[in-house]
Amino acid sequence: MSKARTPAPAGPAADEALAPRRNPDLVGHDEAERLLLEAWNSGRLPHAWLIGGTPGIGKATLAFRFARFVLAQEPPGDSLFGDSLGGAAPVTSLHIGPNHPVFRRVASGGHADMLTIERQRDEKKGRLKRDIAVDDVRKIGPFLRRTSAEGGWRVAVIDGADRMNLSGLNAILKILEEPPPGALLLLVSDNPGGMLPTIRSRCRKLTLKPLAEDTVIDLLGQHRPDIAADDRPALARLSEGSVGRAIDLADAGGLALYREMIGLLSDLPRIDIVAAHAFGDKLTRRQDDGMFETATELLVWWLARFARSLARGSWPAEVVPGEAALMTRLANARGLERWVEVWEKVQRLFARAESANLDRKQVVLNALSALETAAA
Repeated sequence: MSKARTPAPAGPAADEALAPRRNPDLVGHDEAERLLLEAWNSGRLPHAWLIGGTPGIGKATLAFRFARFVLAQEPPGDSLFGDSLGGAAPVTSLHIGPNHPVFRRVASGGHADMLTIERQRDEKKGRLKRDIAVDDVRKIGPFLRRTSAEGGWRVAVIDGADRMNLSGLNAILKILEEPPPGALLLLVSDNPGGMLPTIRSRCRKLTLKPLAEDTVIDLLGQHRPDIAADDRPALARLSEGSVGRAIDLADAGGLALYREMIGLLSDLPRIDIVAAHAFGDKLTRRQDDGMFETATELLVWWLARFARSLARGSWPAEVVPGEAALMTRLANARGLERWVEVWEKVQRLFARAESANLDRKQVVLNALSALETAAA
């Protein structure tokens, strides 16, 4: 397992240190690295990999780590994918240090033999666009087919491959049907199952597991020491093994929102109407646009977690005190089928709030009312 060498500062600098193209370290995915090394050392590296798993667990970090490793090797031989070993001893690590010239050029986006495709930022809305532009995807074919600038491999990384539309997916399929020699395509996806079966079948699949809770806690301590030590275990549990999600929740005030939300639900089968209105007001302030999305995602997540636990017949470890007692009381009020219906109803309600531009406060109150009715 690779470990962080220098604790990063808190805030934006820490987020930069964790950015996949600039992060030299990979924690918690030894098995995935071993499989990549085995493929490399075999001398017949598959030309395309589909790296899947939940968001924020290190998929893109692994992709950039492997890309740097490949670009740092000797130029390939005459075989279809190159003579990986070149007669040398098998390599045992993908690590390329931050002072290596390949690392620096990849980090700056200046390596001539590497292309990164990802969602672009929508400057008007101040967030990433929903999909990857098809024109960006179409750059990959000509890039991989051209002669290598440095006589070695050409590597393309698609970060968020499940965000391609049908035209983009078809463009990728054409590349996979006739892969150029000495070219490597790394598709990073939160939802590999949502991609075309013809693409999945032409890629070597590599699925990453969520990080262990202790690993997330350690990473938060290393990269975000500004997060209170007492909050790190709760964030790790709330993020379900995703350090990226844990950091996003910390920055969005998600843990405080979650505690307030559980406090409201703890009054079920009746909810304090004054507290509910205050909660709705907080989520819909103009200056706190991200708070509504964070809180609604957390409520949907909690309901799904409750339903899964009810189906299994055991409660998960608490994120905040009192959750087990709340789940027990709700389970005694209604059965699994009814709570699954509530989860689906609340999920649809929040989805309509965005698509139909509904009054957000009223949407929150309606969701709480649905819970109140089910628990009565």
